[in-house]
Amino acid sequence: MSLNKILLEPGTLWQRLIDQTEFALDCGALESIATNYELLEVGDIQFLVRILVNLQRKNEAKKEQKKREKSSGKNFNPFLPYEEDLFVSDLTDTHLCLLNKFNAVDHHLLMITRDFEEQENQLNLADFLAVTLTLREIEGLVFYNSGKLAGASQRHKHLQLVPLPLVPQGLSLPISPWMTDVFLKQEIHTIPQFPFVQAIAACPDISSINPLEIAPILLEKYQQLLDKTDLDPQKSGKPAPYNLLMTREWMMVIPRSKESYKNISINSLGFAGALLVRNAEQMEQLKQIGPLTFLQKVGIKKTRSEARNT
Repeated sequence: MSLNKILLEPGTLWQRLIDQTEFALDCGALESIATNYELLEVGDIQFLVRILVNLQRKNEAKKEQKKREKSSGKNFNPFLPYEEDLFVSDLTDTHLCLLNKFNAVDHHLLMITRDFEEQENQLNLADFLAVTLTLREIEGLVFYNSGKLAGASQRHKHLQLVPLPLVPQGLSLPISPWMTDVFLKQEIHTIPQFPFVQAIAACPDISSINPLEIAPILLEKYQQLLDKTDLDPQKSGKPAPYNLLMTREWMMVIPRSKESYKNISINSLGFAGALLVRNAEQMEQLKQIGPLTFLQKVGIKKTRSEARNT
């Protein structure tokens, strides 16, 4: 697959994101979801748990989407056409950026394909070029929920970025204390503290390499991570659900077994140490069971041999 034409003007994305957020809030297109948060300490990391204050508008939007689908007999796609008041920037011939309409995190950005592609499809060279361009402009956490069981709410392929830091005070990413040996080794390995299957690899410095040159490198890393976690579709014969996390320094893949546990849904952000609950009752459940156990329940539990070898 050949790389696409770059349309993003360097050095402009962050300001466009700020300006469009202000505009979309003023006109009502952006419907941010208010949250409170608590920090749950597990070993030497603190899981950030956001508690939703009001889901009424998002629930109403879901009901409206179901009505449209029922009346038309087709799946509703909010990205075709997309809401123009949420448009942030073109990236390439194949990708553009939108605001996340129902954001619980400030400046939550979506990288969507211009044409429809299934969210379960493997990421490709064009996807990683879009990721590279976005991460060069904004220091953040990129994530991809591959399929419904991985937390995807829309079928149209989209990657997402939330700016760092995720934690209001302290470390930029809750799991940062467990990432230290990523920078000591370049080969693919796992984080021993995680009781679920995952694979992680260090990334080259995207700020010092031409985006057209780094995208193929990132694609190769991604394919190696899929192979390491037995997610290669050529092996399984069909796409398997997984989450992908990526920063400027590393990339991680986590296979999934189910979308939720005890009615608490988990997407990629959960594996970065940022969880979301709907109410105080779910928060209490999370505290009693523990964040790592929740993640293990929706991931793939490590075998004894895998646990010994990490």
